[in-house]
Amino acid sequence: MIIKKSDFVTSAVTKRQYPEDKRTEIAFLGRSNVGKSSLINALTNRKKLAKVSSTPGRTRLINFFLINDDFHLVDLPGYGYAKVSKTEKARWGKIIEEYLISSTTLKRVVLLVDSRHKPSADDVMMYEWINYNNYDVVVIATKSDKISKREKAMNEKVIKDTLNLKPEHRLIFFSAVKKDGREEIVDLLFEDLASK
Repeated sequence: MIIKKSDFVTSAVTKRQYPEDKRTEIAFLGRSNVGKSSLINALTNRKKLAKVSSTPGRTRLINFFLINDDFHLVDLPGYGYAKVSKTEKARWGKIIEEYLISSTTLKRVVLLVDSRHKPSADDVMMYEWINYNNYDVVVIATKSDKISKREKAMNEKVIKDTLNLKPEHRLIFFSAVKKDGREEIVDLLFEDLASK
């Protein structure tokens, strides 16, 4: 699929602020600073569609982006950032949970993990939650330009084993710097969603 058009639609905190047009949605989940915004920008070939920050924890709202006037990408707040209060973490958690539970048009969840590290307890919990709720899931290991081929092979096994990744769920390594994996991700995520 070719992404010809991508636009920011709205930011939301509660269900009543979500878009009401009932377009199919793909949600992006991951720890703070794992590279959700960078991935969305790379997929859409837009440098500043999603705001990228060097400071973790900046995405505190749910951001909706319209792709090809056809479906939405949904950028959810990052989780697991240590330098915010427990109250703030709980608030972010509620924002994420409300969206995942209440969205009637969510088709697929993209879980981002850092390719350099073993998935965190939060990553494992999120993957298990996605499975429990029977969402189609794709796991993307970001920042792959920062590891060697040997490390990639080792880390792939660690990621799969730690998450207990199901055979039918894909794991793709991605570099926002080199755009490695972009075409594969676009085809995998969007091909069956695009209008014919």
